Amino acid sequence: MISSVQQAEFEKLFPFIKQGQPDFVAAFYAEAQYSEIPAGVSICEEGQQCSNLAMIVDGIGRVYKLSASGREVTLYRIYGGESCVLTASCIMNQDNFPAMAMTETPVRVLLIPQANVRQWFCQDQQWQQFIFGLLSHRLSSIISVVEEVAFKRIDVRLAEQFARELAKGGAIIHKTHADLAADVGSSREVVSRILRDMAQRELLVSSRGSIEIINAKAVIELSKQ
Repeated sequence: MISSVQQAEFEKLFPFIKQGQPDFVAAFYAEAQYSEIPAGVSICEEGQQCSNLAMIVDGIGRVYKLSASGREVTLYRIYGGESCVLTASCIMNQDNFPAMAMTETPVRVLLIPQANVRQWFCQDQQWQQFIFGLLSHRLSSIISVVEEVAFKRIDVRLAEQFARELAKGGAIIHKTHADLAADVGSSREVVSRILRDMAQRELLVSSRGSIEIINAKAVIELSKQ
C-alpha cells in the first residue's frame, strides 16, 4: 500500500499524476508498485521483454550498449523524476529491450505494469503527454551520444566529463578507468593511455578509482575543442 506521504513525494516529482482524471489517479496508485533496488543490479538485459516501466523516485539508473568484445557505451542515465524512454518504447511497441539497464546507486522506483502503460496511454491525456515527453527529452540526448562517439576525439570527450564535474565544484572524480571508458564509448586501455598523457601534461593525477584535476583551466579549454 502506497501511503499519502509517499503519494505527495511522487506527485512532486511527477506532477502529471495529480493532474490526471480522478479515475486515472485512483488506478495509478492501485496498480503502481513501490520498490527499492540496491546498486549494481541489472534491471533489464538486451533482448528481454520489459514487464514494467520504472519511474525513478530517487537514485541513478544507467542504460548502455554492450558489444560482443565487452566494450560499453553509456546511452543515458536516469535520475529522480525521470523514466526510461527505451522501456516505454518497447512496451508500447511490444518489442524486446535493445540495450542494458542497471542501477548505479540504490534506487527507489515506482513500477508500472506494461498492460497499464499501454492502457493509460489510450485513456488519459496526462499519461500520454508523460510518455511523449520521455521520447522528446531523450531523443536529442541519444543523438548527442552518437555524434560524440562518431566525431569527437576521446581526450575531448573525457575533458567534457571532467569539465562537468568541475562546474559542480568537484575537482576529484570518483570513477575507475572502466567507468570512464563506458561513459565516452571507448575501451579501458585507450582511456588509460589518454589519462597517462593528461597526467604527463600535468592536467590531472590519476589514482586507483579516482581522478584529481590539477589544471582546471587547461581541462576546460580541451573540452571546448
